[in-house]
Amino acid sequence: MEPAVPLGEDGTAPDERTLQTAVALSGDGTDIAQARHLTAGFLTRVQAEHGLPVSQRAMDLTQLVVSELVTNARKYAPGPILLDLRITGDTVEVVVWDSDPVLPVARAADAGRVGQHGLEIVMAVSQGFEAQREPVGKRITARIALIDDPGGELAGRRPL
Repeated sequence: MEPAVPLGEDGTAPDERTLQTAVALSGDGTDIAQARHLTAGFLTRVQAEHGLPVSQRAMDLTQLVVSELVTNARKYAPGPILLDLRITGDTVEVVVWDSDPVLPVARAADAGRVGQHGLEIVMAVSQGFEAQREPVGKRITARIALIDDPGGELAGRRPL
């Protein structure tokens, strides 16, 4: 994974700069752990090198979201997975591309269901969630707040 690169050097105002990194994962059994480790390293660099606040909660939730999205990509799509992390304003965007064009759908709540809650979790802890078909495959984007609400409210959306 490449180090975080400020893209603001292309003429955008400093407050509009985007920090970003991307990696292609092979689709093997090490992808999930590798993606979580790379995510933690990216957020640590963003904090240390660029002085952006990243709460421990944001660090944990971002790794959880990455883990769930990469797990789903491995489970449902053959081949490589692309993971893109970018800081936009006060959020981190987690973008995962895979080769399966079928868009995910959150299942209805079922207390008796074991497993298959990943998408529900991602949607509950994210401030934004999008699933888009691409010319090949699909792209899933989740946005997580970098810091907790100063009023003590948990960041993210409330489940419906």
